[in-house]
Amino acid sequence: MSDARSLALLIHNGRLVTSGRQYPGGGLFAKGGRIVKILRNDDEVARFKSSLKHSEVGRRHELRIIDVGGDYIAPGFVDIHCHGGGGYDFMDGTLESVVGAGKTHLAHGTTCLFPTTLASTTESLDRAIRSFREAKRVDEGLPDFPGLHLEGPYFSMAQRGAQDPRHIRNPDPAEYRPFFKYAKDIARWTLAPELPGALEMARELKARGILPAIGHSDADYEQVLEGWKNGFALVTHLYSGMSIVHRIKGWRHAGVVESAYLIDDMAVEVIADGCHLPASLLRLVCKIKRPEKICLVTDAMRAAGLPEGEYLLGSKEDGQKAIVRDGVAWTASADAFAGSVATAERLVRTMVQQAGVSVEKALQMASASPAKVMGVHARKGSLAAGKDADVVCLDETFTVKAVVARGRVESCAYR
Repeated sequence: MSDARSLALLIHNGRLVTSGRQYPGGGLFAKGGRIVKILRNDDEVARFKSSLKHSEVGRRHELRIIDVGGDYIAPGFVDIHCHGGGGYDFMDGTLESVVGAGKTHLAHGTTCLFPTTLASTTESLDRAIRSFREAKRVDEGLPDFPGLHLEGPYFSMAQRGAQDPRHIRNPDPAEYRPFFKYAKDIARWTLAPELPGALEMARELKARGILPAIGHSDADYEQVLEGWKNGFALVTHLYSGMSIVHRIKGWRHAGVVESAYLIDDMAVEVIADGCHLPASLLRLVCKIKRPEKICLVTDAMRAAGLPEGEYLLGSKEDGQKAIVRDGVAWTASADAFAGSVATAERLVRTMVQQAGVSVEKALQMASASPAKVMGVHARKGSLAAGKDADVVCLDETFTVKAVVARGRVESCAYR
């Protein structure tokens, strides 16, 4: 691991991909943890390398050069919905769990991560938040943690999915308002907009800079539209745990899915692990929604990065049994998914190979789009001068070959 404060870094001889464009032969130069210069072709790289020979930073002991041999040079992934990985769940409520899960996803190119909770008791939620705050003081070897994503517990029981039914309830100001003392740590809160008190809660969240998101919801179009007017700007894991078109006494009503399509500026999450959504639906999402409104997420549980077998969804103390097989987690009853075991590069691979999306757009959906939705795009999500030096290098199979987080070389398979 390298100290970003003293290291100057040149990554070159690759296909630099950022903001939906690709620059063959490109690269970048970073120093002090930030990108200093983007190099768009071989000529720019050659001229810059020549200039380094005559500069103070060009001395070999201060400069590291990584030749990626034609591989992709892309922005570090921004995962805005992740429950854990490497045997850890953020609901474990310990520093060890946050660090362990964070390291797992960093190794797979996620340089910016929003740890996500589950429907739980207020005591468990408070422990998870406090462990997150403790982990933010660890200044290296982890992804950047801009904020938490609280998923639940204010959900529709009919659309609970793998969320524990013991903890699902309606919003109660006496319960959720005390958590506003952590407002600077909470980036987003997912709830069902049709529940009594949900719109009031959404307005309070928005006033405190917290993004309200729609999830595990049985809402119809009119309820989603009302939610949109009150601050709900993102749909959590599209198609999973939400209503679709349905009949009431013969009359058809649009559900959350159709509403997300109808509201052009509504952003959506997509779990592109190749299991939660088939290729046909991935293509449909991309046909209707603009790339900047599609956020690829892992929704990973603790088994991400580990072999198949039996694991707990949620905390070690109070979690539910889940079985990982065929590349996805299942509930104990085997009648529903219980989260993903994907890491971020798998999402990009799936979108390119199954959904037919270009590499440029797939990488945009995994970095720039979620960074924009979560309001961290000034520092994250694209390769540009002045932004954090968060970089992932991938070969043609979308295997991660190198990871740079805020200028620190966390892993590198290149000589």
